[in-house]
Amino acid sequence: MTTVTAPFTPRERVARLAADHITALQRGYLADQSQAVAALARLRRGAGRPAGQLPDLWSLIDTGPLHETPDSARPMSESELVRAEDALHVVLTLYALHQQSRSKGMHQADRPDRRRGLGAAVRRMMKPGDIDEPLRKRLVRAGTAPDLTALAQRLRDIVVLLRREDIELDYALLAGQLYTWQRPGGADAVRREWGRSFHAWHEPRDSGTPSAAGPAADTTSTTDTDKDAS
Repeated sequence: MTTVTAPFTPRERVARLAADHITALQRGYLADQSQAVAALARLRRGAGRPAGQLPDLWSLIDTGPLHETPDSARPMSESELVRAEDALHVVLTLYALHQQSRSKGMHQADRPDRRRGLGAAVRRMMKPGDIDEPLRKRLVRAGTAPDLTALAQRLRDIVVLLRREDIELDYALLAGQLYTWQRPGGADAVRREWGRSFHAWHEPRDSGTPSAAGPAADTTSTTDTDKDAS
């Protein structure tokens, strides 16, 4: 019996391409490879700014694979390509900001036993058993942004806090969500995803596991490094 594999949706293609880009950048950055360090320094300048505003970043965000047509899939339409390119710009620049001066990878895949979605990441910054209203409202404000530029700016504010607390985020998942967010009716769907992620986070029962208020002290983490001076 022949198994037919369903073609990837545009959202899945965006998420996979984001994962490929960020995984390579993260590996190079953590290995202190000069090319990756320089690339993240350039990408950080685009955090919270519209795609295309900084021509210097065009060579760093390779959207070529989006223009290829996988087997059994249809070509992406012009509107789908624009949404995909904009989503990739936002997540790559936010990741670059998040990873700055961190000695562990800030992009980590979301799994049932290790939630790394945006809602869960915000929840992890709160004290166990408490809902920090100012933090919760930051997530709500992000979800109700009027356009992608405003959303990118509000996400940037959240990422700065996550970086301070050494809390990881699944940027591939976020890329797919930002693609969906731009579609008609997509913002409502993404808000529901973020809400479920927020409420799905549970404090680890193992007392030796980092708490929702923030990770335990990590002797390998850094605050400022020479390689991020640019």
